[in-house]
Amino acid sequence: MKCTVKILWDPEAAVWITKSEELPGLLLESGSYDALIERVKHAISDFIDVDEIDKIDYCDINFVGYRLERVLVS
Repeated sequence: MKCTVKILWDPEAAVWITKSEELPGLLLESGSYDALIERVKHAISDFIDVDEIDKIDYCDINFVGYRLERVLVS
């Protein structure tokens, strides 16, 4: 199984949040980017189809991080 998990910075809440088209129920957040990756790794088995869980040994997760910052230039 392969999936992509986007990790986005929410500046208003000051946390990283997850978003994934393959795993639509994966809604996690953390103040730490690395801690959020660990949380996703531990939660991934909850999102694998029950019928497929005996057929696979691992899941390849592509983590893609996005952070937009506004910087004053004057």
